[in-house]
Amino acid sequence: MGVLTAALPALTANMALEVAPVRVNLIAAGFVDTLLSASLLGDQLEPQHEELRKTLPIGQVVGPADVAALAPHIMANGALTGATYDIDGGQQLVTH
Repeated sequence: MGVLTAALPALTANMALEVAPVRVNLIAAGFVDTLLSASLLGDQLEPQHEELRKTLPIGQVVGPADVAALAPHIMANGALTGATYDIDGGQQLVTH
């Protein structure tokens, strides 16, 4: 799965060129607090939340509403294509 995830931004950019003028963009979410993440993490969910609150630059866990709010913006702005939008609360900026 990691290889596919790493390839998605390049695939998105290439698809934007191939299917133009149809626009293609990618929303790349980091950890999102969902029922799926809760079921996968089980009793490790709250420790994960605490760690993210302490380390993320935004100081909170990304929720589904945060991700959902990005989509209409991307769709409404006709000048956006071939781009990857990381929505991770700054997780990729934090060194581990």
